[in-house]
Amino acid sequence: MPPETEITEGDIVGLVALDLPAPAQLRGRWAAFAAVCAARGPNATCRADGRVWHFDDSGGNWLDLHHLGEGRALLVGHDHEYSQTYYGPAAEEFGEDETDLLAGSPDWWRPVVQQTLDADEYVGFVYGFDADGWKRAAYSVPDGFQSVGLPALTMERTRESIVSFTRDAPGLGGATARQDAIDALVAADGDVTEAHVTAVIGKGGWDPAAGAAAARKFLAV
Repeated sequence: MPPETEITEGDIVGLVALDLPAPAQLRGRWAAFAAVCAARGPNATCRADGRVWHFDDSGGNWLDLHHLGEGRALLVGHDHEYSQTYYGPAAEEFGEDETDLLAGSPDWWRPVVQQTLDADEYVGFVYGFDADGWKRAAYSVPDGFQSVGLPALTMERTRESIVSFTRDAPGLGGATARQDAIDALVAADGDVTEAHVTAVIGKGGWDPAAGAAAARKFLAV
């Protein structure tokens, strides 16, 4: 689970501080992985949809980052194998004790969580971001965030994920995507061109225009 320290004074009582990158730090890496996914072909695994950034592992584990304005964001998701935080309807359905993922949280967290539940999705973790950084409710059971495997969480994980994802790119001819090209794709911070994508996937076979278009959607916020 993410490194964390309990908040005591000057913050909402009962919340826990999380050592996670700010949304602005995540954008370049998230957009870079979305670019190679889209270049390979139609793929909803990693994308920006308006003010929501999505990632899933194609196996039912997912997370969404909602940008709420005024410097606020909410990260909501679930891992069907490792989330042991049974929240809302899931607690009753599975006969488990409920973990209150909104305990001590400000009111602005609640609409996104309710919207997610209304879409018949389970919620395993809820992390809120504002000027004081990331926070979550206090609990001790695994919530599944780390096991979802968001590539954008670190630069190292982003590089590894892009290299793995592009191993069969025809334009690379069996080679491995160059690290400097991947770093440049990330550094574009969503303002990605076809040239950025081509430098990673090589020429021929995949669609760099689709990749660049998918990455640029992250510029909406």
